[in-house]
Parts: sequence; C-alpha cells; structure tokens
Amino acid sequence: MLDLASASDDDFVSLKQIAQNQDISIKYLEQIVPFLTRAGLLVSSRGAQGGYRLAKKASEYTPMDIVQAIEGSFAPVYCLTPQSSSCSREENCQTREFWQGLQETVNTYLCSRTLEDMISSNTA
Repeated sequence: MLDLASASDDDFVSLKQIAQNQDISIKYLEQIVPFLTRAGLLVSSRGAQGGYRLAKKASEYTPMDIVQAIEGSFAPVYCLTPQSSSCSREENCQTREFWQGLQETVNTYLCSRTLEDMISSNTA
C-alpha cells in the first residue's frame, strides 16, 4: 500500500513492480490484493499498462483500514469480535478487561496515522 501511495494518483503499478520495490513475493501479493480490492481500497486495471492504484488519497487510509480488509476483526480474543455472541462468563471474566484494553490500544494506534503520514516520515 505504501508503494502505491508513493506512486502518482493516476498511475497503475504492477504487482511485479511492487514485489521488486518491496522485496516481497508476488505470490504473497496475489493473495492479499483481492482482499484490498474487494474492500474498495484498490482499483485494478488490466492490460499492458495495468496494475493497481489506491482508490482514494493516501491521507484517507489508516493502517487499520488495511489490516481489517485483510484480516477482518483485529480482536485479540474471539469474545471481543463482532461475530461472537455474549459470553456466559462475561461478567465474571478475569481477563476481559485486559483484552479490551489491548484491543483499544492497538485500534487507537492503527487509526492514529495515515499512509500519507507514513510516507512523509520515511522521506523527511
């Protein structure tokens, strides 16, 4: 996503180019890009000049958007996921407060920056 955010707004970037720039496997990219596209984070184009580009400005993406598109819920335990029903031990659970605190801390951190911030901090 950082590679795409660094590209011109109208330029499509191939997975091959991203893999080379980031020194990661094309196979890995082929696995995660569909999640990002379905979530509306990327736009794809086929053909010789095809590839991928961000659907919005880099300033409109947080790491949380990306993590949720790929991983779904970022809850540290199942009982805090949106899919879980109320736990019968919820009121007496000795660890629930701990896990909620961890989830809030991670969520706050992942929402505190944008792709644009991350690019700016690497070029400054």
